[in-house]
Amino acid sequence: MNRDDELLTIVEAEPWLMAVLRTARELALPDWYVGAGAIRDVVWDVRFGGGWDPARIEDVDLVYFDPDDLTKETEHAIEARLPPGWDVTNQAAVHLWFHDKFGGDPVPPLRSTVEGIATWPETATAVGVRLEPDDSLTVAAPHGLDDLLDGVWRANPGRVTPDEARRRFDRKQVGKRWPAVRILA
Repeated sequence: MNRDDELLTIVEAEPWLMAVLRTARELALPDWYVGAGAIRDVVWDVRFGGGWDPARIEDVDLVYFDPDDLTKETEHAIEARLPPGWDVTNQAAVHLWFHDKFGGDPVPPLRSTVEGIATWPETATAVGVRLEPDDSLTVAAPHGLDDLLDGVWRANPGRVTPDEARRRFDRKQVGKRWPAVRILA
């Protein structure tokens, strides 16, 4: 079994996640994916954490790419159509606010949703899944799926400082929630 199929077997077996993907698909956003912690939490809870519980999900990250509408108002309008706990981000607009929110160097405009996913804080969370109109699933994993599927917490040096990586590790309580996950500095 290849790594995409391995991930998709887990995704398809989780009714909560499939319902999330159906909800996202109904919005018909351009180049959309559900990703980050929602995918990681399902995989790691199933494989390394003693069982999946949707109540532990902090938020559902829904990303898309629309260079023709960079307004926060549109993102908020989309969020208003979704259940509580969804975080909607147009990856085409990240360059407009990233530096003010997180510091560091200004970032250049992204060219696609997958390019945005490639910059997410950990390699295991730099993964997105989309439910296509024909019910097939598409995976975006610019750093591959090994860290996600093998339980490796590794900071993505593309945009996250070591200090921010440590704060995220502590806040997410990785070692406590998933004791079998390997932590790489």
